[in-house]
Amino acid sequence: MTTVYFDRSIPDDLRRAKLNHDGHLFAYSPNAPSLALVDLARELLSDAFGGKDPRTAQYHYPVEQYARILSEVKPRFIHHPQCKKIIPALLESHGCDPETTYFDVPRMRSSTAHDYLTTGIAYAFHAHRDTWYSAPLCQINWWLPIYDVDDDNALAFHPDYWRKPIRNSSEIFNYQSWNSNNRFNAVQHLKQEDRPHPRPTEIVAWDPSIVVIAAPGAPLLFSASHLHSSIPNTSDETRFSIDFRVVNLKDLRALDGAPNLDCRCTGSAIGDYLRASDLGHLPEDVQALYLPGHPQPVQRERAIAEPA
Repeated sequence: MTTVYFDRSIPDDLRRAKLNHDGHLFAYSPNAPSLALVDLARELLSDAFGGKDPRTAQYHYPVEQYARILSEVKPRFIHHPQCKKIIPALLESHGCDPETTYFDVPRMRSSTAHDYLTTGIAYAFHAHRDTWYSAPLCQINWWLPIYDVDDDNALAFHPDYWRKPIRNSSEIFNYQSWNSNNRFNAVQHLKQEDRPHPRPTEIVAWDPSIVVIAAPGAPLLFSASHLHSSIPNTSDETRFSIDFRVVNLKDLRALDGAPNLDCRCTGSAIGDYLRASDLGHLPEDVQALYLPGHPQPVQRERAIAEPA
């Protein structure tokens, strides 16, 4: 059973165990650092769209121009110096040890209404585990809506797959190759998404699913191993959100985390994380454990083998 903990204050070591060992979710009310991150994102979006409401800006631009605007504002947010000040404060406010907690730069995500733009810079994510994209098995995802979300444009979790493998194409994904060949050409993919995303290769059972509707700036924490997806946006507004990834040095050294049910990707995002205390990178010996790919072997191999 997957439990959603609301505003539960517990030690971070125990919270990470509940997230990565048990597949539970943690949701928190907005606080000063999370709202500062949302305010920064809103300011950049408003400037990018010339003062138009970003939630309805898609109705004012041809899709090519809209994609170009996103291709400029999203990196501006990702690399904004304020983000590297706000996120450590946000982590500390929720009990994370800044000496052992590492984060990567935040991403600004968009999900446009009625399939206006679902590829490239506004890619609508199918059901996936972030661990298929070479994330360590101990990674915790932090997700925050920038504006109000609803059940027709939010994020869905598929808890039946927490302990059950699913056939997938994660073997096609290499993180270092993705960065070299695919990350920076997203804006070119307007009509079709042909970059090598790992996907389920069997039908996903969508029910049961868990959808958490929270206020703008309300952090939602979940394991990178959770199968989740973007709900097809049938509202009349673009959904904008922020996510960033967090790992703990103790978990990385111990090879702790969720079980590897079905991840066969190679390479690793291990070099992306920054220490919350001083923005230093992970020690080289720790990075070396993960760079070839997941050091934990796939479990229950026969359960996810392709049928004869």
